[in-house]
Amino acid sequence: MQPIQGLHHITALARNPQTNVNFYHNVLGQRLVKTTVNFDDPGTYHFYYGDKVGTPGSIMTFFPWPMAARGVRGNGEVGASAYSIDAGSVDFWRNHLASNGVTVGQPETRFGYDVISFEDPDGMALELIVKDGPATYQFWEDGPIPAEHALRAFHGVTLWLAEAERTGALLTEQMGYELVGQEGNRWRFKGASDDIGLYVDILVDPKRPAGRMGAGSVHHIAFRTRDDSEQLEYQQQLAQAGLGVTPVRDRQYFRSIYFRSPGGVLFEIATDAPGFAIDEPVETLGQSLKLPAWYEPRRREIEAILPPFTIKPVEKVRQAEVINE
Repeated sequence: MQPIQGLHHITALARNPQTNVNFYHNVLGQRLVKTTVNFDDPGTYHFYYGDKVGTPGSIMTFFPWPMAARGVRGNGEVGASAYSIDAGSVDFWRNHLASNGVTVGQPETRFGYDVISFEDPDGMALELIVKDGPATYQFWEDGPIPAEHALRAFHGVTLWLAEAERTGALLTEQMGYELVGQEGNRWRFKGASDDIGLYVDILVDPKRPAGRMGAGSVHHIAFRTRDDSEQLEYQQQLAQAGLGVTPVRDRQYFRSIYFRSPGGVLFEIATDAPGFAIDEPVETLGQSLKLPAWYEPRRREIEAILPPFTIKPVEKVRQAEVINE
């Protein structure tokens, strides 16, 4: 069985669909590659953002619930989600975020690399972290961010936990991660490749209260597996380890199994295939509501419930305009 390569996607909760699309699609320059519904609650959108085609390792997804209360970050959940950027993009992003009304945290260095910290409109903690080396993603040419500064898919996630040992053992003994560093109370684990979505950090604070799920919270994180057979091997191994793994669930664009990690964070293992272009062309990804076959008979009912939103035209950001503000 091959070790986990890295992250597949991150799924979070939001409130206002329009605000969510405006920020991730138009400000961060992550393409809305799929507009569908929560398969367990079809009266709620499920938005998928990523690179041009939604490459696994670039995908941030949201369930926008307009009536959701604001979440509270704490132990037992994801404390921050991070994208990779090039070393020459730090000033660009600090200025670009500020010009869009986003408060940027104080400069920080972590494991020798610059970190930009900020929050999305629902208060979800995001980071941009400099990463050297390859990044296999497909640049979205029609997006607002110049190619040299575009987000290079995920860097990783930070889990907030009361202790690191049990979740660390799950990552290294069951999933093929390697412990590659420690700074203070932060432990860093690396997936098996040298590409994208590589890192899971555990930030330990036994005195921190437990988190409360709500808008701005990460619901779960998903890890990549190449195909169905490899996923089934993980399912059997995790079941034998007593982790209460679910049956395989068809998510239309990938297949998934779920289990709760020892620290309380919900983990998913998802297949890379079949991808987001199975039901619409790459050129028009995300522009129309896609439903799985079992919900198509209810399309009119579902469309009547979902709140309207629009994909606003993208305004190209020119580096000189941002840096010189």
